[in-house]
Amino acid sequence: MRWALVKVCLAVTAMVVVAFAVPLGLVVREMARDRAFSNAEREAAVLVPALSITTDREELERVLASAGAGDGLAVHLLAGDGRAAVDLGRRRAAEEDVAAVRRLGRASTAEVPGGSALLQPVALGSGTVVIEVFVPEAEVTNGVGTAWAVLAAVGAALVVGSVAVADRLGVRMVQPAQRLAEGAHELGEGQLGVRVPEEGPTELRRAAVAFNSMADQVVQLLANERELAADLSHRLRTPLTVLRLNAASLGDTPAAEQTRAAVAQLEREVDTIIRTAREAKPQTAAAGPGAGCDAAEVVRERMAFWSALAEDEDRKVRVAGVERPVRIPVARADLAAALDALLGNVFRHTPEGTAFAVDVHNGDDAVIVLVSDAGPGIADPESAMARGRGSGSDGSTGLGLDIVRRLAESTGGDVRIGSSVLGGTEVRLWIQLDGRESGPSRRGHRGSVRRRRTRRSASPFNRSRSHP
Repeated sequence: MRWALVKVCLAVTAMVVVAFAVPLGLVVREMARDRAFSNAEREAAVLVPALSITTDREELERVLASAGAGDGLAVHLLAGDGRAAVDLGRRRAAEEDVAAVRRLGRASTAEVPGGSALLQPVALGSGTVVIEVFVPEAEVTNGVGTAWAVLAAVGAALVVGSVAVADRLGVRMVQPAQRLAEGAHELGEGQLGVRVPEEGPTELRRAAVAFNSMADQVVQLLANERELAADLSHRLRTPLTVLRLNAASLGDTPAAEQTRAAVAQLEREVDTIIRTAREAKPQTAAAGPGAGCDAAEVVRERMAFWSALAEDEDRKVRVAGVERPVRIPVARADLAAALDALLGNVFRHTPEGTAFAVDVHNGDDAVIVLVSDAGPGIADPESAMARGRGSGSDGSTGLGLDIVRRLAESTGGDVRIGSSVLGGTEVRLWIQLDGRESGPSRRGHRGSVRRRRTRRSASPFNRSRSHP
């Protein structure tokens, strides 16, 4: 907008300067010409009284000398036989021009080398005498160049001044708009305390007022949402207390230990939700250097938790790639929540006895966690990835895969749903280690994943799966 305003002002000012400066320059040139010929007419008028008294050559020469005309003044007298003759001075005009002025009886100008000649007729009793006054070209254009230079300088000053004024006006209009855009960008990045100054033109001031009001409402809505989440989470404490008391009376069986561990973990998650919801600022900062967890350790821990339920439902389980530590820039609780969401979907949406597997692939710039099963698969993976839609079955809210997706995208990775070598669904969790995409390396990882899948397809575990 700023440069557009400057360009418009530059074009308008240039047109105005040209429209006024060019005619004014032409007028100055004509005035200089008229001044030069007026001076020539005055010089010619000096000789008229003398010619009316005498036409004697010696007398006229004395008159010319006293007038100081020099070589620029000439007098064309008539000879006795009627032929034109130059008796005094240097003749520059053509004989035809002199004869035409004598015949017509009115003054005229003629172009001559080096300038112009004014031919002034004087009627005497013996005939018409023509006085010739030479007007040099330098005298005709005297002061024209200076006047044009002054006009050009004034025009340039007007153009520069108008551009400067337009630039200042543009800054006054553009800066509030830029601050408004920057404020909207910062608000979109989660900086809820950003506000913009309410200044500038009326329209931009109104926009700034509306933006600040919107930001205040967003902060209030988020505060209300956090309070609501905290209140709802706090309501879970009573049933959790009942579950913990009931789990304490189950004895010392492995299932009872698993139940008590699950209740304890659920209590910790509820406490975490309440603390996070009560905080004034959301935790949106990225993990710093050294932060994260060991993905292999988390996978072993969660698989140990789900293995008891898998044994009860007669499910065959396989875990691979967790023999060595695998560091990832993800919090331990977040990765555990994502794994629980994926494994919970396996138990929730596949029949009892369906086998499943968890593979961890450690690469140079990414870690891939594959959760695959031998179930019926997902007919519409895109809808399953949409938050809140779920698979359409009972008990499916679609939030589990959304948790997994947000975890992957926080590192620059992604989540893909496809067909597994077991015959069912495969969810690939791509965790980027350096926080950015890398085309060749990602293709290399996919190649390694395909090679490992080929090797797994020939394993005894896959030959014994219940779904082809």
